[in-house]
Amino acid sequence: MLLVTGGAGFIGSNVVAALNEAGRADVVVCDFLGSEGKWRNLAKRQLADVVPPGELMSWLATRNLDAVIHLGAISETTATDGDLVIETNFRLSMRLLDWCTINHTPFIYASSAATYGDGAQGFRDTQTLDELTKLRPMNLYGWSKHLFDMAVAARVAKGEKLPPQWAGLKFFNVFGPNEYHKGPMMSVLTKRFDEIKAGQTIQLFKSHREGIADGDQRRDFIYIDDVIRVIAWLLATPSVSGIFNVGTGHARSFKDMMVAAYAALGTRPNIEYIDMPEQIRGSYQYFTQADTARLHQAGYNGGFTPLEEAVTAYVKGFLDQADHYR
Repeated sequence: MLLVTGGAGFIGSNVVAALNEAGRADVVVCDFLGSEGKWRNLAKRQLADVVPPGELMSWLATRNLDAVIHLGAISETTATDGDLVIETNFRLSMRLLDWCTINHTPFIYASSAATYGDGAQGFRDTQTLDELTKLRPMNLYGWSKHLFDMAVAARVAKGEKLPPQWAGLKFFNVFGPNEYHKGPMMSVLTKRFDEIKAGQTIQLFKSHREGIADGDQRRDFIYIDDVIRVIAWLLATPSVSGIFNVGTGHARSFKDMMVAAYAALGTRPNIEYIDMPEQIRGSYQYFTQADTARLHQAGYNGGFTPLEEAVTAYVKGFLDQADHYR
């Protein structure tokens, strides 16, 4: 039996789909379903149970699991309730880490590229405390993830017991099917697709930094299928533990992504550039790019989907279909 926390969310529901497709029907999801249709992310899936987060630890008391894939979190970068974020993102993670340690259960958890803050310290996925303490996340979400990374790294440094396999995954800009419930946290492609399809002009931010063209702000966009491959590889390779970046290692611009969407639909780009709001200009990130060396050194060789190919797969396989759920 496998437990996927956050299993009704974007990444989690895609992981559940992949597990089902690999023949695993003994998948348990822990998540809030709410009243906004989040259940649709799981409508095609076979599940052994759906456990509310508040009941998780009591549910675990009598279980024997093959692995815990911990993806549940408050992931909004605009979250402001510090107590709720710490309880959800940090303290629950600590309880699961302890449970997996005591019960000798592999533990794969979601960290985030938000731990890197403005990128001034680079994007190298170190797991040493000396290096981690230099990072300065820019929002509450990033800090909560960083706090847990440091807690795990502290146990490693002290030689304390840990699960037989543990892996923290610093996800970069993941996009793909089943992110529709995320509102303002959806990828820019998902937000803008209906406008692109309708032939409307879409808006991207102008650049307010010398030497960077309008729309050329860059992110490490990674397709959800690539994320699933990394997690599947870890599950199949129990000897690998550590903190790893999960990105393509190649930053691409927002304009590149939009042009690829137009190309997938066979239409001409129609983009205009608007001023970035003054309140975010000083803190806006112009570049993120994962250093994937440690993941490759650990033995991962699954590759990453080029942006144009990934956008085409998402547009033709999901966004431009009547049923756009996986």
